Amino acid sequence: MSYKPPRRPQFFYTTAPLPCPYVGGRIERKVVTEITGPGSEELHDRLSRAGFRRSHNIAYAPVCPDCNACIPIRVRVADFEPDRTLRRIRKANEGLEGFEAPPRATAEQFQLFQRYQRARHRDGDMAAMSFYDYRAMVEDTPIETFIAEFRDGGDRLLAAGLTDRLGDGLSAVYSYFAPELRQRSLGTYTILWLIERARQAGLPYVYLGYWVPESSKMAYKARFRPSEILVGGSWRTLTEADFVHRPAAGALVPQTAG
Repeated sequence: MSYKPPRRPQFFYTTAPLPCPYVGGRIERKVVTEITGPGSEELHDRLSRAGFRRSHNIAYAPVCPDCNACIPIRVRVADFEPDRTLRRIRKANEGLEGFEAPPRATAEQFQLFQRYQRARHRDGDMAAMSFYDYRAMVEDTPIETFIAEFRDGGDRLLAAGLTDRLGDGLSAVYSYFAPELRQRSLGTYTILWLIERARQAGLPYVYLGYWVPESSKMAYKARFRPSEILVGGSWRTLTEADFVHRPAAGALVPQTAG
């Protein structure tokens, strides 16, 4: 009988409270765990299905006290049908060609990343990232990932998205685009491209991270229908009943939010 080493225990930690980056006046806490070792791919798959996200070799999920505004969401690829707005965005970007590039940071990507951060997230932590920080974000990973690059007819890089491969889909980790082309909705187009890529590969889902209806930056993720949200530990279809209108804020807020 061959020796089988014992499985290494998986440790989870809770971060210190910090200001929420999505909803003003709230406090954020996360549960985090390291993704390492020979079983990294399988662990990452399980954690993704449980609502975790990845950064470098760390998986995290929100555990904020008295708040569950961040709702994991994934697109059901086989049933997805773009609405009129999404079809218009797809048509506006017909001249772009998408490529799957290996997870290797380039100066061209970083220049676009910097322009995006300075225009869209000037006060955020990522705006101060150096090239070495960016390279770590792209290359420091124990699981299979790639960069989706989008180029025009002149071979200019206009958008890019770090994307993980899962056993049951693709996971959009982080995307950025030329800020001067905001009217073309390149971030939305990146998701449309990933959905089609997953369809071609026979993968059932595209994971979009957290839907935060109270955040103008994160509410758009519910546009890709049909989609599923993780509520009470189970994935279920997102329906109109998950929204209520708050006239004072003019925002859509899910009934599952506290």
